[in-house]
This record gives sequence, C-alpha cells and structure tokens, in this order.
Amino acid sequence: MQGFEKKANPKEVAGFILGSGSPRRKELLSDLLQDFAVLPSDAEEIASHPAGPLALVMENARIKGSAVARKYPDRWVLGADTLVWLDDRILGKPRDLEEARGMLRGLSGRTHSVSTGLCLFCLSQSYEETRVETSEVTFKAFDDSVIEAYFEEVDPLDKAGGYAIQTRPDLIIERFEGSHSNVIGLPLELLGSWLTDLGIA
Repeated sequence: MQGFEKKANPKEVAGFILGSGSPRRKELLSDLLQDFAVLPSDAEEIASHPAGPLALVMENARIKGSAVARKYPDRWVLGADTLVWLDDRILGKPRDLEEARGMLRGLSGRTHSVSTGLCLFCLSQSYEETRVETSEVTFKAFDDSVIEAYFEEVDPLDKAGGYAIQTRPDLIIERFEGSHSNVIGLPLELLGSWLTDLGIA
C-alpha cells in the first residue's frame, strides 16, 4: 500500500510515517519507499528563531514530527519543513495574490535560498536526528506581466515564496544549484542515503 492517508489503529499503520500532508512530499517519498503512511501533524509551527532560518526550519521539522512520533512511538516518523528565504528574511506561503506578487517582485533578478529541515524519529529506539538541505535558486529579472502570466499557470497561495520550481520554471527561473527535489519540498539525495544507512530504504 503506497502512501495511504487515514486515521487508523496503531497496529494498522505502516512501519514508516510521513508526518506531512504535502502531496508533493508524498509523491517524492514514494520514489524511496513503497510502503508508508501519511499522517499530517497538527502541531503549531514557530514563526521565527533567534539563530536564523536554518535553525527555524530544523526546529519546525522537529516540532511537526514529534507530534506524530508520540502517537506512534514504535514507528519511524519523518517530520519536514521547507522555507524560502532571502537575506535572512523568510518568505512563507503568501496570504493573498498581492502578497504573492510582492514576493516575486522581491525575488526577481536575485538568488535566494530554499532549505528543508528533516527530523526522523523512532522513539522506541530512542532515535531522533535532524538534518537540513539548502539549495540556491536564481530568478530571471522580470516585470509584472511575467508574474501575471506565471500565476495563470501556478496557484501561488499554497507555496512558500509564491512559486513552484516544477511548474513553468522557464518563465521565472534562470538557474538553481543543489537538490531540485529539495526545492519542491523533500531532498531525496539526503533522505535516501540517510534511510539506506538505517536499513529502511
């Protein structure tokens, strides 16, 4: 059974749990694992961290993953969080289209960072570890007409930074460095080697 979503008796839940409701993460994780459950975390994220964006994304991954891990202490549970940030300013999911336009205007012609924090738990084995991956994305310089054309193709409101690298990148993206899947929301190279070392994948 691949990536099922349901509320279940703990005995019915797969041995690996993705503690995220992101359909993009679910699709990416299926490249590594054939059998896992999707049980989104209901934990409250924090909005800032005194140590900066990398500490924030790792802490939110820990917060989200731990909420699920406490319910399923003998399962492997993965918490994940992705941030888009520029000059230590965090760009979350825009509240409305006007804020999304402002985000893309600010990113136009510049290079920004996309970081995904991962926290993996198996509480019955006293295992908890957090890792982070960062990619760099450079936007083309563009005007509002390009932004409007892009929004006809992409709904920016459920995406950090107001964009998705996997949809019409030709309109806005000049180049990227690092993991492509990380920008989508799950760094497969990092996670794949991690799970292999643990004998999970």
